[in-house]
Amino acid sequence: MSTAEVEMSRTKAWVMAARPQTLPAAAAPVIVGTGLAMAEGVFAPLPALMAFVGAALIQVGTNFANDYYDAIKGADTDDREGFTRVTQAGIISAERVKLATIVTFGLAILSGTYLVYVGGLPILVIGLVSVLCGWAYTGGPYPLGYHGLGDLFVFVFFGIVAVMGTFYVQAAAVAPVGAFPTTAPGGTITLEAFGASLPIAAISTCIIVVNNVRDKETDAEAGKRTLAVRLGYRWSRVEYVALLVLAYLVPVWFWLEGFGLGVVLPLVSVPYAAVVARTILTKTDGEALNPALEATGKLLAIYALLFAVGLVIA
Repeated sequence: MSTAEVEMSRTKAWVMAARPQTLPAAAAPVIVGTGLAMAEGVFAPLPALMAFVGAALIQVGTNFANDYYDAIKGADTDDREGFTRVTQAGIISAERVKLATIVTFGLAILSGTYLVYVGGLPILVIGLVSVLCGWAYTGGPYPLGYHGLGDLFVFVFFGIVAVMGTFYVQAAAVAPVGAFPTTAPGGTITLEAFGASLPIAAISTCIIVVNNVRDKETDAEAGKRTLAVRLGYRWSRVEYVALLVLAYLVPVWFWLEGFGLGVVLPLVSVPYAAVVARTILTKTDGEALNPALEATGKLLAIYALLFAVGLVIA
């Protein structure tokens, strides 16, 4: 194999470990938070951009951590039906993946220094807790994903915190306050921001539901007590559908609260959501659920774009 081919293989392996197909979960809350900021007249481009950079780094760092800890704890085996994990497959050494985890989370903290300058103490606390929980999803003495708390972690941090945080740093940037406020300036934490976060929280969690339903049997054998292992197939499917229902009720709530009709634009994606949901409701094998996992990620991206546009035009 030539040097160029070796380098290409290494690059491909690291891209595989980073799992770029999960990046909609990082981009979606920033898109919606920014859409709301535009609608409320507090859009600030640099804070919005840095919010995405930080969210993407936390997402990738979490992916590296999952790859590493699931391999060393035995949750990833040859029987697993999901996408290739580089540590378990021996493509990249465990120590290098561990180092990549540390470096990526470090970069996330570094990229957040500007957001801390703008958003102050609240962003400092939220950022550090987000990084800690990203690591603790599969690492540490009480890994969240191994105790049925992974769904809650995603709902809170990749949904509520990410959307509200994106809106907060933009609203704080244009607020008449100095650098590093110790408390949240007025108008930076709103009911509308919380409401807008719920659909993103819901569909982001749907991604985890599909992942855990697919891996239910191998996770149970490895002692990984995800919520899907605890609930079983039937109630995991109920969870998936309930989360989708929540996502599509929120735009209606915004409309009833006085936003223009454009805010219900996400309802255009209902047929696509129904097609994806049908797979989740009828299949358990990786051959069907791997595409459904990617489709749920696409649904998240589509929904976020439609919701953001709807908020702006409404």
